[in-house]
Amino acid sequence: MEAVVYQGENDVAVEEVDEPEIEHPNDVVIDITTTCICGSDLHMYEGRTAAEPGIVFGHENMGVVEQVGDAVSTIEEGDRIVLPFNVACGFCQNCEGGYTGFCTNVNPGFAGGAYGYVAMGPYKGGQAEKLRVPYADFNALKLPEGNEHEDSFSLLADIFPTGWHGTRLANLQPGESIAIYGAGPVGMMAAYSAKLQGASEIYSVDRVPSRLDMVEENCDAIPINFEDGDPVEQIKDAHGGGVDKGVDAVGYQAIDPETDPGSDAYDPARENPAVVLNQLIQTVRPTGELGIPGLYVPSDPGAPDEMAAQGRLGIDFGKLFEKGQRLGTGQCNVKQYNRRLRDMIIEGRADPSFVVSHRVGLDEAPDMYEAFDNREEGVTKVLLEP
Repeated sequence: MEAVVYQGENDVAVEEVDEPEIEHPNDVVIDITTTCICGSDLHMYEGRTAAEPGIVFGHENMGVVEQVGDAVSTIEEGDRIVLPFNVACGFCQNCEGGYTGFCTNVNPGFAGGAYGYVAMGPYKGGQAEKLRVPYADFNALKLPEGNEHEDSFSLLADIFPTGWHGTRLANLQPGESIAIYGAGPVGMMAAYSAKLQGASEIYSVDRVPSRLDMVEENCDAIPINFEDGDPVEQIKDAHGGGVDKGVDAVGYQAIDPETDPGSDAYDPARENPAVVLNQLIQTVRPTGELGIPGLYVPSDPGAPDEMAAQGRLGIDFGKLFEKGQRLGTGQCNVKQYNRRLRDMIIEGRADPSFVVSHRVGLDEAPDMYEAFDNREEGVTKVLLEP
């Protein structure tokens, strides 16, 4: 079968690989109908991880069940399912507590597993024609038959729940104000989630005009372009003081607004991995709360300095302490949210598909990786259809 395979820095190719098989009685194998390119994939694509050539990418996957292991009891051939990017066992202490993003059984020596991602276990990615799903009874979320809501349902694998997770880490309550740094796919979903949860004011910070236009139109967010001036001051001027809650939907590749943009193109030389965290501390009022679903790593080969290369950041912890702020971090436990979000989509109360800019064949993956990595205007969320 064909799959998207990592070749090395800034290089992926569509290659022939072995088809997956049932390896354990609780596995299923699915025919992929939609798989997505994620901003987290770009960390590997750019050579910013320890990923070795040969990895099949793809942790945002949905499809139709083709084969069923003998021990699987709730899934049948022909079922349409979407998969959390988390691979989880369902019975370890963390899974039983709802923390499926930190399963201790699926990836020995590490809390958490995922499809197609470096250091997240031996699980092949789903940017391919087929995919093996372990612990299928636990991990699969059934969907209605047919192809209705295909784009929206595919976002249940990661970005819609992760955006929702950011607001829950910040403990957003109806009527509160919130600032969301980053208007990429997760940032858009965080803003959309804030709208669905009844936020009174939503501020969205980014530098790409098309993204800010989308989040303003679809999420009723107030756009803040950090190239136009200090985003903290822009938000405080508009709001009259610090907002109640904040979300970091950027992570360790954040751009420092105080560096010279030079051009409209994305420039890694402008990175400051602590800048968004410190901006959030300044933006959120005393005793407010911060949600940090943006990705941070314990090591970064492409970091701007030696300290950041070890995952150590210059965070204004004294100011955080002085303001009595609280924060929550960590990747999303998708299963905490995906069932209710699925039902909201089915009932017409949510439609996150506005974030999708491209649906293309698997053969176009290399070109779309390049465009997405360059943060090109109009490239927000790319769906691949094998």
